[in-house]
Amino acid sequence: MAPWHGDDIDPEDIVLEEENNEPPKGGDAEKRVAKLKADLATALEEKQTNLDGWQGAKADYVNLLKRGEESVKSAEEKGKIKAVETLLPAFDALERAKEHGEVPDGFLAIAKQLESAFASLGLEAVGEVGEEFNPALHEAFGQDKAEKSEDDGKITAVLEKGWKIGERVVRAAKVRVASV
Repeated sequence: MAPWHGDDIDPEDIVLEEENNEPPKGGDAEKRVAKLKADLATALEEKQTNLDGWQGAKADYVNLLKRGEESVKSAEEKGKIKAVETLLPAFDALERAKEHGEVPDGFLAIAKQLESAFASLGLEAVGEVGEEFNPALHEAFGQDKAEKSEDDGKITAVLEKGWKIGERVVRAAKVRVASV
């Protein structure tokens, strides 16, 4: 079915009445008006059906675009997390060696490059001494006696740093927690 364009119709081609000059006979005019009203109602219904279909298709298309964008973001985040998970053990080893002063200068430059790369990926450290324990971010590996009641539930030691990208936890921090 070819698309309809209003410019393609010549008003001279539209015939609403017979082209004779005789007045319509009694019931003929009423029948014609009734038929025209029925045709108009049918055309309006078809128009509404077509409009509803078009609006539904447009909404489906917009939703498809949104799902596509979300899918791309999710895949990108998964790729970042996979890369970070692969490099974390080496980074942790460098961090431990730095803490003990056993890292040659050449390796310090590599550690800084890794830190910079992780920062550009949005990687953030999780778990600091004194933070409130959060089971979504921290994994408890023991308890220590709290000296004050306000220290209850706070982290007393970080056994292994945790990491997150955005709101997604890559690795929970392994910590000890104060308890009264």
